[in-house]
Amino acid sequence: MRLTRRTLLGGTVLAAAGSAVRAVPVQAARVSRLAPAPVRWIDGAPPGRHFGQTFGVAWPRGTLSKGRSLTVQTADGASLPSQSWPTAYWPDGSIKWTAHALAAGAGSAGLTVTQGRPARPTSPIVVEEGADTVTIVSGDLRWEIARSGDSVIRSARHGERAVLQNVRLLGEVRDAPIDGTRLPLLGRIDAVVVEQRGPVRAVIRVEGKHAGGGRSVLPFTLRLYAYAGSDALRIVHSFVFDLDPAKDFISGLGISADVPLRAPLHDRHVRLATAGDGMFVEAVRPLTGLRRDPGRAARQAQVAGRAAPPPEEMGRVGPLLDRIPAWSDFTLRQLSARGFTLSKRTAEGHAWVDAEEGARSPGLGYVGSPQGGAALAARYFWERHPSQIDIRNAATDTARLTQWLWSPDAPAMDLRSYRGMMGMEGYDAQNEGLDITYEDYEPGWDSATGVARTSELMLWALDRTPETATLEEMARAAATPPQLMVAPAHLHAAGVFGDWGLPDRSTPTRALLENQLDNLIDFYAGEVDRRSWYGFWDHGDVMHTYDSDRRVWRYDIGGFAWDNSELSPDLWLWYAAIRSGDAKTYRLAEAMTRHTGEVDVYHMGPFTGMGTRHGVQHWSDSSKQPRVSNAIYRRIFYYLTADERVGDLMRALLTSDHTLQTVEIGRKVPGGQRKALPAGVVEMSFGTTWCALAGAWLAEWERTGAKQWRDQLVAGMDSIGRLPKGWLTGSAPYDLKSGRFLNPGDRIQIAHLNGVFGAPEVSSELLDLLDVPRYRAAWLEYCRWYNAPRAEFDAKFGKRVGSSNLREGHSRLTAYAANREKDPALAGRAAREFFSGEAGLGTVAHDPRHTLPGGIVEWPGVSTNAAAQWGLAAIQNLVLIPEALDAAYRP
Repeated sequence: MRLTRRTLLGGTVLAAAGSAVRAVPVQAARVSRLAPAPVRWIDGAPPGRHFGQTFGVAWPRGTLSKGRSLTVQTADGASLPSQSWPTAYWPDGSIKWTAHALAAGAGSAGLTVTQGRPARPTSPIVVEEGADTVTIVSGDLRWEIARSGDSVIRSARHGERAVLQNVRLLGEVRDAPIDGTRLPLLGRIDAVVVEQRGPVRAVIRVEGKHAGGGRSVLPFTLRLYAYAGSDALRIVHSFVFDLDPAKDFISGLGISADVPLRAPLHDRHVRLATAGDGMFVEAVRPLTGLRRDPGRAARQAQVAGRAAPPPEEMGRVGPLLDRIPAWSDFTLRQLSARGFTLSKRTAEGHAWVDAEEGARSPGLGYVGSPQGGAALAARYFWERHPSQIDIRNAATDTARLTQWLWSPDAPAMDLRSYRGMMGMEGYDAQNEGLDITYEDYEPGWDSATGVARTSELMLWALDRTPETATLEEMARAAATPPQLMVAPAHLHAAGVFGDWGLPDRSTPTRALLENQLDNLIDFYAGEVDRRSWYGFWDHGDVMHTYDSDRRVWRYDIGGFAWDNSELSPDLWLWYAAIRSGDAKTYRLAEAMTRHTGEVDVYHMGPFTGMGTRHGVQHWSDSSKQPRVSNAIYRRIFYYLTADERVGDLMRALLTSDHTLQTVEIGRKVPGGQRKALPAGVVEMSFGTTWCALAGAWLAEWERTGAKQWRDQLVAGMDSIGRLPKGWLTGSAPYDLKSGRFLNPGDRIQIAHLNGVFGAPEVSSELLDLLDVPRYRAAWLEYCRWYNAPRAEFDAKFGKRVGSSNLREGHSRLTAYAANREKDPALAGRAAREFFSGEAGLGTVAHDPRHTLPGGIVEWPGVSTNAAAQWGLAAIQNLVLIPEALDAAYRP
């Protein structure tokens, strides 16, 4: 019979037509008293100061109705100025997640979110929209944001006094990686949208492209966040690399602000954050260290950032001020994670003088006077080298302060492929390459065109030069922002994110597992620094597999290099973070989310919505799949922070299933290509593809309540359940229009990767939210039988076809079935599978790390695949089968 869309649909959609599946909550809505939600600073203690906070709180199903007012209270019951909004809903319409913004100020301990009216800020944020500008008003500070042109922020004024102006996005592209012709670029605004307008927090989104020399490239999205009580804007800067890597080489990327200067040269202050809490504290015209003493008052005022006494009070120095050289230009270059240099010069055309050097700068620069100035800081300044801070023309009427995300003094970005074709034009040769180096190479499929990067900055408009201690505090807060997080116990009680529990050391076995979980996090956090997993494009990712012969991670070996979310380290870190609330774990997960959702995913071009499998470069492997762009990896961070950029990234994936019409994942499968499918039908695996896509649909349904996305989830779930072999089918043709899988016949095709890219986590959540009996039965059957003894499997289904790898990690599937079916024997089997360590990391009764000469730390047999899957299995098994784990463990 000819394979057509009609024949594929027969027996699937039509059979379902007479008995439509209803998407109803598994658990009926309930009404109960709203229990206050404790929130805590992840570092354990309140910060001395924060510049505005946003955090998320989850609520149990049925407890928070729309329209109920929430407030953030201190330990003594006082309401703080706050702003709240819903970010997700339960199927019964009750609110699942809320976001809360706090005004800037000192950190408080003992905070809770509870029912009540929030206090109003002393100086609420107000947004004024005009034909050509959007103005954010905070007290006497006014930020004027342009709707067009190349100055994103035209000015910031304290009263009538402009303290900064002409904030621009800068770029530079060369036509060769070394000594190429430089093309300067300026960001040009295409659209401005007000997303929030106060009273505590305002958010303005600016979109555009970098333009110059007749070109319009590097599309950007800039979000500006203003908080009541703060004289700063938080800036989230995202751009997409849309150039040809073989022809265009970015040699500068940054943001600059002009700073008007009216004070005498000796009252113009320059501050640059140096290593640790250090601060480079100098003036354009120094009064300290001179042969003649201007007096203690003058010296102390200049160092403190105050106006010096008038020249006539400086003794012999006053008449000779013009004889003291004025230093107009300053540069701090952080060209590696291990060192920065700081130099200055009097003017262009004169020599640079070395002023200081050190290890790691926090990345803050300031220029101004007692009448006001500007400070700019970049988060991850040294981690994402090569970075740079420039102060130019400080001896003129207008200085320019620039924060370079990519230093123009560093070699240009070279995003060309790291390798040649090596005779691998055809699939047969490419599969041979995969067999030896684990790299899935294909010419033309290793391009960086379409990847993106998001950076976070702070811009302060200051009415005077701050004291050094204040600047140091600003630098610390920009480099390591204080962060509030809902207490893990409340988060767990809310019933979100599926199967996880709070740390449990109530028995020796559970304590052993908790210790290994902690040790693994500590090991990877340490490896980031020991192995210097830093750099503009690399920071946030970790390596895939260790090379015990060379005692390095396999950074140069095909698919063993950068991990790119392989086997869900993102999920492991986030589940570890939400159960512990630990700052180190949280920030490790946060950096990974910032990386993997941007650098490892295509945001434009033929691979839009796909992510790239692990490789030497983040884009070098030709396997482009949703398993990497997976929204489930971003979702926890989104709800904990309400981060709009991550929300955009998840939303952009909603229609990425259509990319599979031109990007066939299984095109190189040995034995020839798959049979051609009708238009609008693609072959789709259940775990690595459908579950990854379902994560985006789930997030959108939660965020909006839109029936379209619920129905798309139900269609996929029900159609999998209707297949003769259910989840054991592994993959099937998928009709893009109906969202249903089509019957491929009576086959069983098990793939070990289907269950390790978020499928257990998303399936558990979907089954808690939607009553789809056929999917529930199909998923439980898969969970029970994936790890089943071969003889039992063969006796029930016939000879097993497909892989049976990762037994240790898949123990959590067995545990899920045991828990849901209340089967103690199956729970015991799950525990034995986990402790077998088969195709996994293994559980040990001690810390296995050892230190070698040179500071090398090794964890024998470690790979990120094994670590992530062991971590997820341990977390889930501890809550699904705790007693079985106690009974099964044998040291």
